[in-house]
Amino acid sequence: MSLNCPYTDIRELPEILPVFPLAGAVLLPRGELPLNVFEPRYVAMIDAAISDERLIGMIQPLQSGNGATPPQLFQIGCAGRITRFAETGDGRYLITLTGVARFRIGEEVTEHTPYRRFKVNYEGFQPDLLPGAGENAVDRESMVAMLRSFAESSKLEIDWASIDAAPTETLVNALAMMSPFGANEKQALVEAIDLKTRAETLVALAKLDLAQREGEGQQWH
Repeated sequence: MSLNCPYTDIRELPEILPVFPLAGAVLLPRGELPLNVFEPRYVAMIDAAISDERLIGMIQPLQSGNGATPPQLFQIGCAGRITRFAETGDGRYLITLTGVARFRIGEEVTEHTPYRRFKVNYEGFQPDLLPGAGENAVDRESMVAMLRSFAESSKLEIDWASIDAAPTETLVNALAMMSPFGANEKQALVEAIDLKTRAETLVALAKLDLAQREGEGQQWH
């Protein structure tokens, strides 16, 4: 298939993916993640991906590792296609990954490359390939109301016109990707079974964050 065509079946996706473990950076289907790639091993990974199917897997590490031992990884990440890239002239790449579908990691491929590669399984994530899947089940009004409260409390500047115009799937996944939560919380958003669950998890995390802030504020009075 053409590299510039959408995938329609998870069987079209590669069984082995190079992975980019990065804490706090999550990717979701059709979300866009800009990356500044400068470590030599990951520059090599981008070189290889560009010459192949332009796919890499974004996944969070469970821990930072100790240098001698590679970090353990969460079990679920998201495959992304390199849709934009630029060379900086100083050995870096500026790329944008567009999310395709989530995967579960399996056995690590021991074939020597400077970056890590895993056998992956996309089973159960076929709906990720369908734009807008599950939008009608999302309580968008409640989610946006919570976003307004969260933005006001956090002193965040929000382009509300863009929020109102965004499709529900785009809005949920973009908010999940840019949310200021910790790695475990962001992983819960990645692993949410469907868009409705992801939106509900996002609202619950925002409510918890607001409640904690209010509690801390009361302690200072």
